Amino acid sequence: MQNTQHDIQSPALYRERLTPSLWAIVAAAVVAPMAALVFAPIDSTLALVAGAIVGVAVVTLLIVISPLVEVRDGMLRAGRARIDVACLGRPVARTAQSAREARGPGLDPRGWHLIRGGIDGVIVVDVNDPDDPTPTWTVSSRTPDRLAAAIVRAQATRRTPCRSDPTSSRGPAANGA
Repeated sequence: MQNTQHDIQSPALYRERLTPSLWAIVAAAVVAPMAALVFAPIDSTLALVAGAIVGVAVVTLLIVISPLVEVRDGMLRAGRARIDVACLGRPVARTAQSAREARGPGLDPRGWHLIRGGIDGVIVVDVNDPDDPTPTWTVSSRTPDRLAAAIVRAQATRRTPCRSDPTSSRGPAANGA
């Protein structure tokens, strides 16, 4: 089978899984002894095995279903959502008190958010597409400065401009739309 240009993915400029904090994982592991107690009246060996299986399953599930934040092929992916970096403004990395402000009183209710507890940093980036009703994206990150730098790097190398950019030679105006 022949590989075409579209079959090959470029390496990610940034990739982070927003896994729960260690304390959340330890708290979730408490279900193991609870499950063991349910089966204890039946058989102690069965109780230990069932408790171990349930504990491992819950912790694994928490890690597997954690959202992924990635910058690859000119797209910012945060969880299930994705947006072309050409449609984004300059990202602002926030930590400490500035991040608390961005996640709390400064949070735009019309914006798109991927916020995870236990992760201090966030990036806030404006959406420059006038057709998009979402004015900003707010995304949690353990390393918001690296995520912001990856978005800027992807914007610098992106060749396909935003569809609604009137100055674009490949936008709707060039197609007669």
